[in-house]
Amino acid sequence: MSTAARGPLLLGVRHHGPGSARAVRAALDAALPAAVLVEGPPEGDALLELAADPGMRPPVALLAHAADDPGRAAFWPLAEFSPEWVAVRWAQRAGVPVRFIDLPAAHSLAAGDDREPDEDGAADAIRLDPLAVLAETAGYDDPERWWEDVVEHRGTGERHDPLAAFEALGEAMTALRETYGDGGHRRDLVREAHMRQRMRAARKEFGDACAVVCGAWHVPALRTRTTAAADRALLTGLPRTKVETTWVPWTHRRLARAGGYGAGITSPGWYAHLFAARDRPVERWLTKVAGLLREEDLQVSSAHVIEAVRLADTLASMRGRPLAGLTETLEAVRAVMCDGSDVPLALIEDRLVVGDVLGAVPDAAPAVPLMRDLTRQQRSLRLKAEARDRELELDLRKDTDGAKSLLLHRLRLLGVDWGTPTASRGSTGTFRETWRLRWEPELSVRVAEAGIWGTTVLAAATAKAEADAAAAGELGEVTALAERCLLAGLSEALPAVLRALADRAALDTDVARLAKALPALARSLRYGDVRGTDAAALGTVAAGLAERICVALPPACAAGLDADAAAELRGHVDGVHGAVGLLADADEGLRDRWSAVLRTLAGRDTVPGLLRGRAARLLLDDGRLPAEETARLMGLALSPAAAPADAAGWIEGFAGGGSGGGTLLVHDDRLLGLIDTWLVGVAERAFTDVLPLLRRTFGAYEPGVRRTLGELVRRGPAGPGPSAAPGAAPEGFAPELDPERADAVVDLVRLLLTAAPAREEAAAVPG
Repeated sequence: MSTAARGPLLLGVRHHGPGSARAVRAALDAALPAAVLVEGPPEGDALLELAADPGMRPPVALLAHAADDPGRAAFWPLAEFSPEWVAVRWAQRAGVPVRFIDLPAAHSLAAGDDREPDEDGAADAIRLDPLAVLAETAGYDDPERWWEDVVEHRGTGERHDPLAAFEALGEAMTALRETYGDGGHRRDLVREAHMRQRMRAARKEFGDACAVVCGAWHVPALRTRTTAAADRALLTGLPRTKVETTWVPWTHRRLARAGGYGAGITSPGWYAHLFAARDRPVERWLTKVAGLLREEDLQVSSAHVIEAVRLADTLASMRGRPLAGLTETLEAVRAVMCDGSDVPLALIEDRLVVGDVLGAVPDAAPAVPLMRDLTRQQRSLRLKAEARDRELELDLRKDTDGAKSLLLHRLRLLGVDWGTPTASRGSTGTFRETWRLRWEPELSVRVAEAGIWGTTVLAAATAKAEADAAAAGELGEVTALAERCLLAGLSEALPAVLRALADRAALDTDVARLAKALPALARSLRYGDVRGTDAAALGTVAAGLAERICVALPPACAAGLDADAAAELRGHVDGVHGAVGLLADADEGLRDRWSAVLRTLAGRDTVPGLLRGRAARLLLDDGRLPAEETARLMGLALSPAAAPADAAGWIEGFAGGGSGGGTLLVHDDRLLGLIDTWLVGVAERAFTDVLPLLRRTFGAYEPGVRRTLGELVRRGPAGPGPSAAPGAAPEGFAPELDPERADAVVDLVRLLLTAAPAREEAAAVPG
């Protein structure tokens, strides 16, 4: 068919529609236009030649971002089954010019409209969804099912007119535009004015023998006769900014509406299959499903596939559909292959209906220097970017694993969260790390944003850390930054961070903030030792911070604290106690000074009971508080003269917090007897007030510990004081050692003690 008689050939499509893509290819083969115009930003024209590069594998996206603010960006994704991609590749193979004609990104980004380009049917309920209106008019309640029936499942043959579908869809869209106007798509009026301008320029260069591939919604507006002056008036005065463009990998998951892309589709994996399967798509799809289920060790045979095909075809016939669609195939899979369960079906929908396909772009694509350095390191470390979640276990004693850890930590400091640290399952040692990796297309924008800090990952992370240290407003921010610098191996940034740390520590008088900052410093020293980082200066700052806490903590704990403030300080006391344990290896005197602080807190009546009880417990666990002294402190805290709420707080601090308090009470009948005696003597009115505290304390114990305590109380544990009769304790918990029973476990203890070093030595061997 000659295009000259009809003017420019307008091919209205559905973005990412495989039926539209096949129809576009057939129409271009029939019309043989002299040029192809495609909906997309003109800034991408210079990059179109890369589409023919063997290293380009869809899905990919054209990325445009403001040169002075990379965070202002927009994507134009293209899959292998996108009509626009098919048009571009057809033009390249045919040797004819191909150009983008949409509104330039320079205008849309300057106006602050950095959303992805709209699809013919927008998700916003306020804006008209053309496909939904057409589907409803045809008697369908699902636009996707209507589109499959009228476009995706249409037959093609020798007598099939490749332009018939475009003409029919264009007529339908014309009726909609006449009825609904712009349908709430105000921005499209400006876009369409620019498209008409580009079409006029193309007609001057190539005549009428050119084809335009655009969203079907735009066809009536591009067919309307308007003057160049009217279009220029719409385009006059638009804001403009300098933009940079490149190609970036995209994913099927990000093509899905659930992924946040406004022009998305619900089932990109299914659409990719429909586009690739030239014949028997249902049979091929169900074979693919069976393969996935077999990989998950589910028993699926060829007979299952045959029966599923029959059921899907039967359902399609009953519903009057020309071919089984996604709905029918999934129902058949659930019934035949999944035994009616939705669990394996969810896996199929995730892996096949949506999919984790990640595209690739050639090395020749423009990229900021930081991205090139990141790509080089990914290849050298064999750290492949993937679209699905995967877990990465690292042993920091190995050079390659250590380098991977440094790269991931540096990227996190730059705001490029490719990896997220998670708890290690195999070991709790500091030489092991576990990461959950997943590459999202948006990370390309984050890398472009981070490019202002440097041209390499190391240089950018160092500059970013120094800037963050200078801008930090609180001491805790700087200590956290110091820890991140050590984890990332940013030795050049540490001096600036330590200066900021020392300055803020010297000026900060809030003991809570000081106590909150110390644990991070202690962890930093610990990780620095593991990674071979010189953190001597950090140790000096940490020691000074610990000394200030030792001086300031007792007065802060006696300043009329309410319950919430006391609970907050209790958490800080625990954190400082753990930090002192890490720092004491370098300064044994620090442990003694901290123990003196805890003794002061444990014995001072003006300190809230929660803090006194916690201090006593920490001293007891460190072996710095004899059992007799512990019982005396508890007796004073639980005496009749003590306020019931304060006494309950003491119990919570001493026996709560998941610190083994239940086990302690199980094995020390004196302490349990003190608590039992106090509890029985609490007045009824006061008991109602302290009950929530007691429930919180004892409810945190493991069920076995709670049962044992209940049994001990039921039997009647020994009373307080050394005068309690030994026979009063339940069997197995006598105050005196039973030599015969102790000897019975000596061999087992010796075996455990001799095996432990061997296991540690084996774990320490690299590899």
